[in-house]
Amino acid sequence: MADEIELKTAPADFRFPTTNQSRHCFTRYIEFHRCVAAKGDESGECGKFAKYYRSLCPGEWVERWNEQRENGTFPGPL
Repeated sequence: MADEIELKTAPADFRFPTTNQSRHCFTRYIEFHRCVAAKGDESGECGKFAKYYRSLCPGEWVERWNEQRENGTFPGPL
């Protein structure tokens, strides 16, 4: 018998009540990188934020934001 795969997305967040989840995606991305900055790359506590933004954000956005962070041009508050 094959292992069952459980698919999940980020939990509902009262800060983002509309169906447009763009801001939710951006906020979760920032929360992840703030967590890593505060607790380090090895911290398991940040993993939930990574799962959230990866389930909400289009890959193209994440790639662009990662490039912007590397270049020092990311528009968000990290």
